[in-house]
Amino acid sequence: MSRERPKRGTLPLAQENIEKLQKVVEEGNYYGAQQMYKSISARYVSAQRYSEALDILQSGACIQLKHGQITCGAELAVLFVETLVKGKIPYYSDAFGKFTRCFLRFLCHNSCQMMMKWNKFLKPLGQQKYVWSVEFGAHRSGSPEQHVMLAEYIYSESPEVDMARVSNHFVRGNSPKKFASVLVNFMRKCYPGEDDLAIARAILMFLAMGNLRDANYLMDEIKKQLESNQLDFPQSDLIQFIIYLLQIMQRDALPLFNMLQASYKTSIEREPAFNELQDEIVAKFYGVRRRNPLQGVFGDIFMMMGGE
Repeated sequence: MSRERPKRGTLPLAQENIEKLQKVVEEGNYYGAQQMYKSISARYVSAQRYSEALDILQSGACIQLKHGQITCGAELAVLFVETLVKGKIPYYSDAFGKFTRCFLRFLCHNSCQMMMKWNKFLKPLGQQKYVWSVEFGAHRSGSPEQHVMLAEYIYSESPEVDMARVSNHFVRGNSPKKFASVLVNFMRKCYPGEDDLAIARAILMFLAMGNLRDANYLMDEIKKQLESNQLDFPQSDLIQFIIYLLQIMQRDALPLFNMLQASYKTSIEREPAFNELQDEIVAKFYGVRRRNPLQGVFGDIFMMMGGE
């Protein structure tokens, strides 16, 4: 009786390919290994063996980044997240942990040249990751853990810190304590007049999402961390406005809100986007729509990130 032939297209266990490809990378054939990672993982995707495809891509991204191959590692990281979407993989800790390990592997490579190479992949990577966490996770605006990770990455790695972008991710995260730490760190080195703007922006963005709890927590945590570091809490009319605002938000008092806004109009107008955020706060807490929803600069950001 003849021996039964294996079915056409039968793939070995992913670990066999992972070990083989690691050897190719260790030999210095980075380009050749890259093409093999892409083609072999595609076969597993075609066979709907998504978990094994993810194992191959995760291993490849990490080992390429380990050897300083930023372009290769970034390409595989993008493919990793695309595979999460194609396979309709639920948002769960193991998959997120694999992606996080790939991402954090890069963060230890912090030369300007490497950062420039990575930046061209950051947008497609972020877009695919966002699609995955929204479609197959529990959060419409994306995973809170990913937002915190992105906020910390933008703050620590950007040549010029954009606190609006940092804050936009932190208010969708799940760690106002880390947010407070970043703000306190920023206040140590920012230009005069930027510290109170950063605090006010953070509080207003939380309130624009209807999140009074974390807005209050953030303010208390900032004061606590400044005191423990023997630093002064900024004093300005804008900060006084924010303090009064948090008190008013505890009550159903739209007339008081309007009076407060009028009294501190000059301070509020130091940043035009603050008026947009206040309009959204009025809509969230008092049900009054003053203009088209989320119109303007911050509105574009909020809508892009999935805010209602």
